[in-house]
Amino acid sequence: MHPLFARASRLAFYAAASLAGGVLLAAALRLVAPQPWLAALALALPASLLYGFDVLSAWWVCRAYPLARGPRSIVAQLAAALVASGLWTAAVAVLAGALARVAGFGPGQTGTLRELGALFVIGVPVYLFSAVVHYLLLAAEASHAAERRALESQVSARDAELRALRAQLNPHFLFNSLNSINALVGADPEGARRMCERLGDFLRRTLALGAREAVSLSDELALVDRYLDIEQVRFGERLRVERHVDPGTLECRVPPLLLQPLVENAIKHGLAESLDGGALRLEARQEGGRLVLAVVGAARPGEGVGLEIVRRRLAALGSDLARLEVRRTDGRFRATLELPADGPGGAGGARG
Repeated sequence: MHPLFARASRLAFYAAASLAGGVLLAAALRLVAPQPWLAALALALPASLLYGFDVLSAWWVCRAYPLARGPRSIVAQLAAALVASGLWTAAVAVLAGALARVAGFGPGQTGTLRELGALFVIGVPVYLFSAVVHYLLLAAEASHAAERRALESQVSARDAELRALRAQLNPHFLFNSLNSINALVGADPEGARRMCERLGDFLRRTLALGAREAVSLSDELALVDRYLDIEQVRFGERLRVERHVDPGTLECRVPPLLLQPLVENAIKHGLAESLDGGALRLEARQEGGRLVLAVVGAARPGEGVGLEIVRRRLAALGSDLARLEVRRTDGRFRATLELPADGPGGAGGARG
């Protein structure tokens, strides 16, 4: 379908412009065959409106004969211009005859022939001009389509990378959790059993959340709590958890399984290596347009696989506001995660 017919407003504007062109056509007819303005307008206005829609046929000719086909396209357009102008002239001849019989309008037979000859001559370049405009429209359409395909390709590549990174996280969590269970099997079989039960619950929730594009921060923190329940069996009172979470952040959307590796890194490389254990603090707040999440623990964690995966996932999000900073301050290890804080539907993309 011609793009002009996609919107009624476009069609109305085009029809009005065609009628305005009819005034110019009436002036030209009066020069060819002197006659009153009323007679010239009675013929020129409907003739101009008719040809205004006639020249739209250039859209399909342009699509059938793109400029890349060279001389064949030029020949096709010239032939189409002659045919369109000839049909238009024939239609106007019928209209002129009707006006002469019904209202007595028209300059006479000789003048009418001159008018029809002038219309044919005018019609050919007008059609060719329409063809040029349509070629430009098709070029713009092709350019927009190429941009859209490039954007879709980038989005598909980003989504594929995010899925691949999430796929790396699941076995990473499982490996470390099974190590924790193995450490308890000999010393505390009952603790190992409880840990297996909690691990099963954790993995079920991980699969459910990991399949989404984004989850609420409250869901992400609930998953972290299940992981901490597993580690609580292993460390007992050595693991103390502190939470400083702004309630207003709980509905913010975040990529799933993004906070979990930071917590795991703090426990594995910090608390697990301390005989006295320590406190793990979770923070969440909003600063301007950012959601700031932090995991604070002992000052000994290193740069594990989980942190690298988090950095790569943030890079794949393509947002300048998404970043991870890891540093030591005041004798504590602090991993700070920043994301856009757009509320539901923000920070991690669409809802899952």
